[in-house]
Amino acid sequence: MGSTDDVIDLIHLADRPGTSRHSVSVRVLGRSQPGNLFGHDFLECEIVMVAESLSASFPVTLLPEDLEDWEDTLPTLESGRSAMWLASGRTPSLTFKPDGHDRMSVSAHDEPSSGVSVVVPLFALPTGWADKQRDLLTRVHEVYPREVVETSPGAYEWHRRSDT
Repeated sequence: MGSTDDVIDLIHLADRPGTSRHSVSVRVLGRSQPGNLFGHDFLECEIVMVAESLSASFPVTLLPEDLEDWEDTLPTLESGRSAMWLASGRTPSLTFKPDGHDRMSVSAHDEPSSGVSVVVPLFALPTGWADKQRDLLTRVHEVYPREVVETSPGAYEWHRRSDT
């Protein structure tokens, strides 16, 4: 993994400045197995949840499909409907429950490892929060482009983009 300078957010939901300072983030720490054909596009991340005296973090490895699922989840959340992300059972899951009034509760449930659940209420999401999440996702794709393709079931090869 890279240095702490390489950490970028995939998700960052936080109350507007001057409110409760509650936040939920998914921070990308780096590639899981850089240079290894099978694990190169997996991303080592951490879910970070903060509310008053609580600070919780859960390690998670994201697959390229997880990023696609997050992109598909955003319109559901933006429309005010609840959604779960990372529901495969191999990682902690996140459940988002917007209330339609710039508020959302976010829960993390670490079933596969610790069994711990944490819920953070976000009381005052800023205008444009969903667009910000799309921008963060775009940034993750720019910094960590998909470089391995599955050519047939179980067969992988490098697919590097040309800079020229």
